Amino acid sequence: MKIDGTPYRSVWVDEQDGWAVRILDQTKLPWSVDILRLTNLTEAAHAIRSMQVRGAPLIGAVAAYGLALALRADASNEAMERDAQLLNETRPTAVNLRWALDRMLARLRRVSAHERVAAAYHEAALIADEDVAQCESIGTHGAVLIAEIAAHKPGRRVNILTHCNAGWLATVDWGTALAPVYKAFEQKIDLHVWVDETRPRNQGAFLTAFELGKHGVPHTVIADNAGGHLMQHGEVDIVIVGTDRVTRSGDVANKIGTYLKALAASDNNVPFWVGCPSSTIDWNVADGVREIPIEERSGSEVATITGRALDGTLATVRVVPSGSHTANPAFDVTPARLVTGLITERGICAATEAGLLSLFPERRAA
Repeated sequence: MKIDGTPYRSVWVDEQDGWAVRILDQTKLPWSVDILRLTNLTEAAHAIRSMQVRGAPLIGAVAAYGLALALRADASNEAMERDAQLLNETRPTAVNLRWALDRMLARLRRVSAHERVAAAYHEAALIADEDVAQCESIGTHGAVLIAEIAAHKPGRRVNILTHCNAGWLATVDWGTALAPVYKAFEQKIDLHVWVDETRPRNQGAFLTAFELGKHGVPHTVIADNAGGHLMQHGEVDIVIVGTDRVTRSGDVANKIGTYLKALAASDNNVPFWVGCPSSTIDWNVADGVREIPIEERSGSEVATITGRALDGTLATVRVVPSGSHTANPAFDVTPARLVTGLITERGICAATEAGLLSLFPERRAA
């Protein structure tokens, strides 16, 4: 995707030295486009933990490159296993993190220590490239849903509601929930996106609005609690969100507030779809509410907010009275019964185990 006409991925290897890893610092967006240079394990782990990079697919890709950076310092078996575990502990909810590191280890355990650095960079690049291809395919399949809605309301725009940021900034490129939007936009479908602000970190207001704006996609930022009202008044044709983990039974863990949107969509007969690359499917978990660990982040994210002051400077202000306690669960789980379907790189399916197995039949034996 592009920023002011320049194409970017969300993670890439430095073209100058061929080994350092470049990322966009998403904690600085939309106020500035800062490109960071990661050179070691500590910096990669910090980037994931501090949400300089976020979004399940991107976390996995950066973790893969982070392990490659770690191996430059020590490629022994003991160090490799230790460093992979350190990276795995940076964020507990997104399954892509564990998936990418497990894939890296499976590859690297088969080669000698002196071959590992090159093998690690090669495997991390494959993970990144495959993510791009998967997300573009999700876009192609999901755009069909948008086109079908457009065909049933000629002359009127299709209104899409999304939550958090599941665009190209959350993946290596294209995105999950927003990939269908970009594909449909390329097809000249008249569309508009309602962008939930997504408190407390405002990934919608900051990141989704930023990337949609840079791509020229019509959009409107709304308060998180406005979605239900818009659905009641026929202003939402479809909800598309991303996910950090999908159980084999179709439960969906995503940014906090997603569950409430699904409830409102169900009550108003609005289709609720989830962009779901196969790397986010956790085949080992059946009950998302009881089995998926939910990350509890710092209460300071609820108590404070950062933005541009009227004089142009950036400022962080407190919005909660001193002495008030805060809680900050980062994700919630939407039960499969509220999910219209999943949009994967292999096509769309029901949010059920049978639906997923229809697209991934190789998992039956597993």
